[in-house]
Amino acid sequence: MGPKINSTLVSILLATTIAGLFSITAAAIFSFALLSKMVERMVSLSVGIMLATSLLHALPEAFESKADSHTLFAILLGGLLAFFVLEKFAILRHSHHHEDDGHGHHHGHDKKEAGKAGWMILVGDGLHNFTDGILIAAAFLADPHLGLITGLAIIVHEIPQEIGDFIVLLNAGFSRTRAYVYNLICSLMAVLGGLLGYFTLERGMEWIPYVLVFASSGFIYIAVSDLMPQMQRRATLRETIPQILLIGAGVAIVLFLTRHAHQH
Repeated sequence: MGPKINSTLVSILLATTIAGLFSITAAAIFSFALLSKMVERMVSLSVGIMLATSLLHALPEAFESKADSHTLFAILLGGLLAFFVLEKFAILRHSHHHEDDGHGHHHGHDKKEAGKAGWMILVGDGLHNFTDGILIAAAFLADPHLGLITGLAIIVHEIPQEIGDFIVLLNAGFSRTRAYVYNLICSLMAVLGGLLGYFTLERGMEWIPYVLVFASSGFIYIAVSDLMPQMQRRATLRETIPQILLIGAGVAIVLFLTRHAHQH
């Protein structure tokens, strides 16, 4: 019995690590090679991906569970307020850091505003990866083949989300190296989720809906409070049409990959 349990644990650790590394690296290559010169415009794609991931994938999955819907809505509200408070602290910290440096920072105001979203997206992404790790552990404990399929499905739906995260981080002023390293650290939260799922599967599975809702509240807040106002500053028809098309493209990508993963 011991060797079997150990091999399952090793499989879970390998799957969560590889899933994180592969999705992060693939998203980084795509983002840096194709999107780095169009980061501001690609913010629209990121908005579509984050809203669709939250409202069409993560939240329905949470509310289809046995968790109490009133509790889930309370966590959604609490999450939105928590990210509001987190953003306030980020603003106050930035203002205090620069208040006596002799620079007005008017030219960099948009970059400062974008910077707040960068740190918040990492919090939400880390929580989301944590739940993915629990799901991978549950699948491997049920059936090793199901574990492999679940890992592949998670890689597929993580890549567009990670592309969206990279876009937000680059727009927030992160260098390519910092964006990659911080996203990589967040991806390793899947390993912690896998460990939790392995050792406390029943309790870990019960936590998934609540963590999904809290992580989704972060994505929704960032998209609506930080990224969309940036887009609204570019109000000409010539700039608005690509924004709408890219938001739609982000939603379409998530819908396609989510349906494809569910079929498997």
